[in-house]
Amino acid sequence: MTDRVSKRAFAARPATPDAWVRTQDFAPPPRGADTFSARLTIDVTPELRGRIKIAAFRRGETVADMLRALLLREFPDNEGTAS
Repeated sequence: MTDRVSKRAFAARPATPDAWVRTQDFAPPPRGADTFSARLTIDVTPELRGRIKIAAFRRGETVADMLRALLLREFPDNEGTAS
């Protein structure tokens, strides 16, 4: 018989919410993302997810790249100006 490899333990969580937000993971950035990026998770209906995936496919880009562009258009880096 072969020996079973022990399960990995979960990483320790930072002590405070501020430390949690500021904690950097040093995994390689996803394609198209800046070096310092953060993961954002949202819940959508299966129907909306399907429409998003089809739109990205038709545009010839990934869902992540398409949504990054959408978020950058909606939230431009021009703090202090009225919209």
